[in-house]
Amino acid sequence: MKSSEELMSKLQPVLGLFLLVVFWELAFEMRLVDPVLLPSPAQSFQAFWHGLEEGSLWADLRRTVARTGISFAIALVIAVPLGILLGSSDKVYRALEFPIDFFRSTPASAMFPLFLILFGSGESTKIAVAAFGAALAILFATAYGVMNARKQRQLAARVMGASRLQVLSDVTIWESLPQTFVGMRSGVSLALVIVIVAEMFIGSTDGLGQRILKSQMVFDMPDMYASIFAAGALGYLFNLLFIVAERRFVHWGGK
Repeated sequence: MKSSEELMSKLQPVLGLFLLVVFWELAFEMRLVDPVLLPSPAQSFQAFWHGLEEGSLWADLRRTVARTGISFAIALVIAVPLGILLGSSDKVYRALEFPIDFFRSTPASAMFPLFLILFGSGESTKIAVAAFGAALAILFATAYGVMNARKQRQLAARVMGASRLQVLSDVTIWESLPQTFVGMRSGVSLALVIVIVAEMFIGSTDGLGQRILKSQMVFDMPDMYASIFAAGALGYLFNLLFIVAERRFVHWGGK
């Protein structure tokens, strides 16, 4: 009984994928959508495998991963220190509250024209706009994590003679790490989304976004769905990596 429950628990993550494929196959067989626009799962998987075998999908996948990784790294280096500064000082937060809320409410895709003016239509624009979107997510999560750090531990550190800087570095920052990791997970997902959109519309010749757009333009629907699947699988993998890292490095969160 226990072994069957463990087996079911392990199979649960793939249940959603199985149901999606079943629904997709039924929609194809029942012709709910024109087969030209919605190929079968088998055709799409064949296109996915062919793209991997002949190398073009791997090349586009690597370019998207590289752009996302660089964007996320830039966002992380900028946003975490700023988030700690904002969260640890009410005066600084209040002084910057309007521009912070303004940019938080502005979709990153709406900033494409501004970044095109500033950086041109090259590689730097895609990375900069993705870093901008990811940095906002990380910044707010870090700031809120610092602001919501448990006061009892901070007070205990002060009673034991710790300076303000020591309380910040030895207590507050560690207390904020679980929330910071949440922001990092959101940030890397957002960076991936923006990179793919930027690859579609900002002068790209490679990347998953450009591959999806090219496939759609020539009505190569199996390859389009294969590329969409690759993008979704990449996002899922990023999210999974951060969940594992979070459990490894902040396993004490909430305790």
